[in-house]
Amino acid sequence: MAWRRFCRNPLALGSLIFILISALAAIFGYLITPDSTPFANHQQLELAAHKPGHKAQLLLVTKNREPEKTSLFKKMVWGKPADRTTIAVQNFWFEDAWLHYETYAGQSGYPGLENRVWLPEVLFAVEHGQEPGEAINDSVSFLTLSGEKKTMALGAMQQQAAQNHLVQRRFLLGTDRFGRDMLSQLIIGTRVSLSVGFIAVFISLVIGVSLGSLAGYFRGKLDDLIMWLINVIWSIPTLLLVIAITFAIGKGFWQVFLAVGLTMWVDVARVARGQVLSLREKEFVEAGKALGLGSYRIITRHILPNIMGPVIVISTANFASAILIEAGLSFLGIGVQPPMPSWGTMIREHYGYIILDKGYLAFFPGLMIMLMVLAFMITGNGLRDALDKTPQF
Repeated sequence: MAWRRFCRNPLALGSLIFILISALAAIFGYLITPDSTPFANHQQLELAAHKPGHKAQLLLVTKNREPEKTSLFKKMVWGKPADRTTIAVQNFWFEDAWLHYETYAGQSGYPGLENRVWLPEVLFAVEHGQEPGEAINDSVSFLTLSGEKKTMALGAMQQQAAQNHLVQRRFLLGTDRFGRDMLSQLIIGTRVSLSVGFIAVFISLVIGVSLGSLAGYFRGKLDDLIMWLINVIWSIPTLLLVIAITFAIGKGFWQVFLAVGLTMWVDVARVARGQVLSLREKEFVEAGKALGLGSYRIITRHILPNIMGPVIVISTANFASAILIEAGLSFLGIGVQPPMPSWGTMIREHYGYIILDKGYLAFFPGLMIMLMVLAFMITGNGLRDALDKTPQF
């Protein structure tokens, strides 16, 4: 019944769909990002701060090392180092067994440096130190990195280089100040925000529900002690407390999870305590005591299932708060550390570009923070309305 009521709220349902799509993008990660290198950190300084929709011509030169074998799961989670060196070019031509190119100078029409590369070095991982030879009888001989001697027709090498190693790439959301793909950075940044929210809410649920249930059920001195602890932590501003915990346990990815989670349990504890106080006098609890059931079973099997509605609603609000806190910490430089992308870090690195006609560099991550927080708040309101109107048994 609650789910049917929730589905009749189009705004809340749309927000939940947005959250699910973002979660899927975060899970698949490097499998769907244009830049699948670890942390989406492939930098091309000549393409720095280009506007959304920019199209660049890239020369892909094979690196002189054995390609790293990476399973699909490892690539999805950690990415895969690039097997090719990327060079931005604006003109190229072939002369015998050489590929000549003019590098991209950062703006179309500006003259770039002319350079050349031997075709076998473009197509294969070749042995170091061998003398690039000219084409003999329209064919080229060379040694691969494994020591194998290969001979290829010159025309076939030129065709393969033109088709597979000279590519056009469009940056849908542009590039940042280091020439990294903004779309890839945003997608991987979604992982950080959702992971911080999920783990922080999990920690807050474990601590908050446990302490709140104990305080509400047993009352007495235990209740006084837990409420004193809640009031002490409640009196400290959340952001200052998170900063203090971060300084104590260090800066980094996992430290942010713990810092945010250890400060958000008070809201859950207060809600859980209030709900347990109202349920502990109900007839089904008295019946359980009369049947000789232990306190642990009464709390876990009979009371907790009946307080999950309000706890879920407060958890969605905490999820949104965790995303905001993580973004704030990263903006201050004490959250997730580079090169790991984070929406807060992206804003910190690019907020100065707002006055340089490149405001999109800070606008895109700021928009994602706003949409994600708004989606969780609307979803929480929809859950509250659906659960409040559902008869309780």
